[in-house]
Amino acid sequence: MAKQTGGEIHAAPIVDQSSRPGAITRLIIFIVILTLSAVAFSVFRERLGDPFLLGLLGILAMIGVGFLFATAIGFVQVAPRSAGSELSRAFVDSMEEGLVVADTKGRILYANNAYAQMTGATSVADVKTVDGLLSDNPEAGPVVEKLSAGLRDGRAGDGEFRLSRSIRPGGALGARWYRTWARIFKLPGYRQPVSAWQIADISEERAEQERFFLDLQKAIDHLDHAPAGFFAADPDGRVTYINATLAEWLGIDLANFVPGAVRLPQIVAGDGMALINAVKADPGTARNAMIDLDLSTMDGEVLPVRFMHRVTASREGTPGATRTIVLNRQLGEDASADLRASEVRFTRFFNSTPMAIASVDHEGRILRTNAPFLSLFSRVVDSDAVERHIRLDAVIHENDREAFAAALERAKQRQAEIAPIDTMLPDDAERHVRFYVNPVVDHDGGEGAEEAAIVYAVETTEQKALEAQMAQSQKMQAVGQLAGGIAHDFNNVLTAIIMASDLLLTNHRPSDPSFPDIMNIKQNANRAASLVRQLLAFSRRQTLRPEVLNLTDVLADLRMLLARLVGSEITLSIEHGRDLWPVKADIGQFEQVVVNLTVNARDAMPEGGKLAVRTRNISAEECAQFPYREMAAADYVAVEVSDTGTGIDPETIKKIFEPFFTTKEVGKGTGLGLSMVYGIVKQTGGFIFCDSELGEGTTFRIFLPRHVPSEAEKSADEAAARGNDAAKAKEENRDLSGSARVLLVEDEDAVRMGSVRALSSRGYEVHEASSGVEALEIFNELDGKVDIVVSDVVMPEMDGPTLLGELRKAQPDIKFIFVSGYAEDAFAKNLPEDAQFGFLPKPFSLKQLATVVKEMLEEA
Repeated sequence: MAKQTGGEIHAAPIVDQSSRPGAITRLIIFIVILTLSAVAFSVFRERLGDPFLLGLLGILAMIGVGFLFATAIGFVQVAPRSAGSELSRAFVDSMEEGLVVADTKGRILYANNAYAQMTGATSVADVKTVDGLLSDNPEAGPVVEKLSAGLRDGRAGDGEFRLSRSIRPGGALGARWYRTWARIFKLPGYRQPVSAWQIADISEERAEQERFFLDLQKAIDHLDHAPAGFFAADPDGRVTYINATLAEWLGIDLANFVPGAVRLPQIVAGDGMALINAVKADPGTARNAMIDLDLSTMDGEVLPVRFMHRVTASREGTPGATRTIVLNRQLGEDASADLRASEVRFTRFFNSTPMAIASVDHEGRILRTNAPFLSLFSRVVDSDAVERHIRLDAVIHENDREAFAAALERAKQRQAEIAPIDTMLPDDAERHVRFYVNPVVDHDGGEGAEEAAIVYAVETTEQKALEAQMAQSQKMQAVGQLAGGIAHDFNNVLTAIIMASDLLLTNHRPSDPSFPDIMNIKQNANRAASLVRQLLAFSRRQTLRPEVLNLTDVLADLRMLLARLVGSEITLSIEHGRDLWPVKADIGQFEQVVVNLTVNARDAMPEGGKLAVRTRNISAEECAQFPYREMAAADYVAVEVSDTGTGIDPETIKKIFEPFFTTKEVGKGTGLGLSMVYGIVKQTGGFIFCDSELGEGTTFRIFLPRHVPSEAEKSADEAAARGNDAAKAKEENRDLSGSARVLLVEDEDAVRMGSVRALSSRGYEVHEASSGVEALEIFNELDGKVDIVVSDVVMPEMDGPTLLGELRKAQPDIKFIFVSGYAEDAFAKNLPEDAQFGFLPKPFSLKQLATVVKEMLEEA
């Protein structure tokens, strides 16, 4: 079963019916036709004569031309096969894998000798297809059937199966492994595609694999039971392999261990990860390091170990996997137990202290470091710092390196008293560090000590931030007290001006020439009163009337006003958060906050831009996402006002909430807008922050605490809602006159005189006093027959709350009205819980004073 081609002998196929079907048959038919034509020519030549002969010759000529044409297009092949075809067949015939080709009806078109030998075929009749040979075999049938089904759908495939004996019928017993491939292809001369099956005996390959796996299993078994621990980790610190020894030390159940489920930070105690992360390999290399640290077991115990740590890096510098041998430092000879225990305690103390520690030589180069030092200065210092001769001043800001050099020089001279050095990280000015440089005492008295100094470092970023926050808070509080004091005195002046204006207006008709001047005085006094309210807002002493608000409704009502304020060149968008929580605030003051921030944003975009007002709920868990240290974790409703304007530089941001600070031109701003916003938000119990970047715009964020109403508040709201309509109807035509006896207490003469005249003109009997002590004397002189007391809050000798306390001793149900330029809650906290009183904020008009007195007298 072999043939010779070109001097070489190769196995001949047992079946080869792949030649063009029907070509020989057509050639035989053609020869028969030519023979019959010749016979016809000789028979009919004598009978039909030359004309018929000429016609017959023409027919034969046409047949000859057709034959030549069929030969040219390959329909009739008479030439031998090409060299390429012979080369392909020679290659296929010499394959070690068996190959069989069949048509769609299962007829064998080709089978090489290897296939015949593998399947035991000795003649053409013995050759069967793979599925015909194995489809009934329970061991190979599922694989063969799957491949056959794939061929029917036009898909190629491959598979492996194991037989308990050779594939040859009656073959020797013994497990054999086979791999088979199947695909379809087009064969010239066949309308339907044909299928090709390859099959190979891979028993030797599988035996080699089994031997390899057995050797690998033995190696793993040796590694698992080695006296040292071992683990492998990927670049992200996920442990991909851990041997049984280390798993036992750590209390990890290997049966449930999933590669990658345990991370190094979970099993490394303290700052040990800083020591591990500090070991870095150069691109394309590997690096070994020895590290003493503690591991944390699953039970929370600490295990002192020594790492033989190996790290790798790709040629591009990307960190690779790590391999680490772990030695248990608790195990060893008893003779060295004390020494080993001392070493473990020192290592644990050295790496677990909260202070970063490093020793430096006489040139200031780093000799040794602990784990916190590597963690704090990880961008500059790594475990190669000693080899790379890193100087410690590389982690000190350049402005403070001279101070460190001086401290190091004093340390080399054994000077113990060295002041600490406060500095910042060179690459991050927001992180502050304090350094202590201590000399190394050489007990031998020599100068050959390797270390010149021990340097301790503590990060003080949080401390500096708290100090700055405290300083800012104290400054704002001091300015607030000053502003509040000024506002209080100014309120008295404005009250006197407004009341005097009201008295003048009662005696002048609109046609009087003086009437416009008096109105001008009153209007400007009211303008001044608005400035005072801004000062009081900043000092958080203004009078607020908080109510439960839905900010979605409030902003919806403000939309038209805000649109008019920003103009047509600025695109305004209001984005409402879903299901906003209620807040409790003074609606008028809150609207003033939004309007003020909108105006500021408009002024920051002179050439137009975008202004967005957004609201959303912020849960207590989400508070940690914001970098605001002073904001306590709680539920808030956030209001953001963002613009795309010019932005604010960092230095200016520190001052924007201070009163009278403004970046606008002289005459274009009072500097009280943002300070008023700050005070209103703070007095409401919220927080306000500003984030800005030059050229990128500014965002103000307001956080108002979520309001959760109590049962008492719910009942009060329902009662207030029922009485609102009746109160409004009563207010329209109220009679403000009366005949009650009023004790008026006011230390400011102008305010007292105006109030006396206002109440007297309404029919009241007014007794005046300039202090609380004088008011008590008048009260006693009148035998306590006083219907109502109207008193200022802040007075010399005895203030208003003290006066109320004294009067209640004699008359517990006395009616009392406080008059003050400060907020009601600024003094109400000093009063008894059951005290009943009215409140009138300064400055006030004659009508406001008469209204409050009338309402208080009408209360049961």
